[in-house]
Amino acid sequence: MHGDLQGSESGESGELWEAYLGGLRATGRFEGGSSIGPGGLFKKGQVVVPVYGNLTGFLRVRAESLEEVATLLAGNPAYEAGGTVEIRELPRD
Repeated sequence: MHGDLQGSESGESGELWEAYLGGLRATGRFEGGSSIGPGGLFKKGQVVVPVYGNLTGFLRVRAESLEEVATLLAGNPAYEAGGTVEIRELPRD
């Protein structure tokens, strides 16, 4: 999830997240997730550049395709409040 919600507290509601995560767990596809705090971009021999607020959290789910994952967005509080949710494949290599 990206940190681009402006003026919407519904995307941060603990109750909505609990309900959404409970639904994901019930599908048997939920494999974890976390909020993401501040960080930095590191490159050998260069000054560390801070990273601010683009990604604020992630969820890991098991699915056969990106399209299948997209069906799991319904009810995601950040998505439902108009925030950006990025879907990425985690290749098993």
